[in-house]
Amino acid sequence: MDALEIARWQFGITTVYHFLMVPLTIGLGLVVAVLQTVWHRTGKEEYLRMTKFWGKLFLINFIMGVATGIVQEFQFGMAWSEYSRFVGDVFGAPLAMEALLAFFVESTFLGLWIFGWDRLPRRIHLAAIWIASLASILSAYFILVANSWMQHPVGTEMINGRAVMTDAWAVFTNNTALVTFPHTIFGAFAVAGGFLLGISWYHLYRRRQSGIDTVDADGKVVVGESATLGRNRDKIDYRVWIKSLRIGAVVAMVAFAGVALSGHAQAQLMIQQQPMKMAAAEAACHDGTGFSLLSIGDLRSGGATTCDDVVGVFEIPGLLSFLAHDNFTTEVKGVNTLLPEYQEKYGTHLPDNPIYGDRAGTEINYLPVMEVTYWGFRLMITLGGLSAVAAAVALWLTRKGTVPQSQWISRLALFGMLAPFGANSAGWIFTEMGRQPFVVAPNPSFEGIDQVFMYTAAAVSPGVSAGEMLFSLIVLTLIYAVLLVVEVVLLTRYVRGGIGSAMPELHDRPDGSQKDTDVLSFAY
Repeated sequence: MDALEIARWQFGITTVYHFLMVPLTIGLGLVVAVLQTVWHRTGKEEYLRMTKFWGKLFLINFIMGVATGIVQEFQFGMAWSEYSRFVGDVFGAPLAMEALLAFFVESTFLGLWIFGWDRLPRRIHLAAIWIASLASILSAYFILVANSWMQHPVGTEMINGRAVMTDAWAVFTNNTALVTFPHTIFGAFAVAGGFLLGISWYHLYRRRQSGIDTVDADGKVVVGESATLGRNRDKIDYRVWIKSLRIGAVVAMVAFAGVALSGHAQAQLMIQQQPMKMAAAEAACHDGTGFSLLSIGDLRSGGATTCDDVVGVFEIPGLLSFLAHDNFTTEVKGVNTLLPEYQEKYGTHLPDNPIYGDRAGTEINYLPVMEVTYWGFRLMITLGGLSAVAAAVALWLTRKGTVPQSQWISRLALFGMLAPFGANSAGWIFTEMGRQPFVVAPNPSFEGIDQVFMYTAAAVSPGVSAGEMLFSLIVLTLIYAVLLVVEVVLLTRYVRGGIGSAMPELHDRPDGSQKDTDVLSFAY
């Protein structure tokens, strides 16, 4: 057992799980704010119902995201103490601002929004959800500032073996952060759009199956009502779902366009700052201009794929050059060219230093795990593209006012909600694993022995044994598995319950009167 590898698995598992909640919280929060604004301006009942239903799901996801996110910062001290010591002077500012300015504001105003229904003036209540939503976006920026510094360290210098911030403005305006931020936010909106689309499709399909809604000879919807289900399946209920579906589809398509444009800018920056990551993403062993649609490797040796066993099957000439340099002729450096450059700049072996433990003096492999970078990059693009295509198809299929009465399409719409989640996760895994063997990648613009970077092998806590790391890995994975079940059960319960699950006042009593309700029925 290796403490470093176990620590990496632990951080990867908990972080990927936490990041399932983050984009939905960011994207859905702003959608809820917009829906409440429309209700505030129009007074239409369907927008109030949309605000409360999607707001309920937003709250469940937000709370679970907080619970799973707390562990991330604890891990810095428990499993990665050397890393924390190295980056502490730099990370202190953005993480403190994230906690004190962004998360504190977000939590405070979200609390006002939850408990302020019918208690706060409507404009103040509306302002509360807007402030909470914008604070969550600001929170993401501060986190991305910290992460982008790991990808491209600026505004610091090495003093006594640790990175010390010398220019806070340079850290907070890091060009890597300025490109990564919109890419991440658009990815969050893609998740929110797919979420609205899939759930709305499910409810419109249920209305078709139960015979509430029908279609005429021209295929146009004939909206009905259910006497037994009352206001939970009335004509306003129909408008909630059809509008939510079409809003979600538009959001998903616009978000994908934003992801594509910002991703193009990010790829060009990556070519400059981490050329080995992009070469590994392309399985580009030799300099060239072509984008690989399919390359395969030979794993029969029992090790990871290397440039000795990569075979290109199909590529598009010139496309990689366009992604990197906006032309079709400039060659992009491949692995075989970059490896000697990395070795000359940063050395061929880890320093003979106790901080590296048993790895001290071993040869450094500057090539990331090619299977992860290559397929992660393609999975990110493919799932994102499929989400956008699905949104366009959904707009076309619902142009006459309802969804087709097809069970397999309905199931496909529900499973399709997972695609943008998968695209976001694949993108982050590619970004982080493609940086290896560095936990803080060197800035290629800097020269000299005092360049700021850190090998992952030096980052793990020296006093933590492999057995202790394995124990915490198993415990945290089990806890997160339980939390996953809780999240899925809660979301499924409230999704199936429809609008009535967020607005109990829609359920009528046997005598025809409405149930009394208070703010806690929405909060809990």
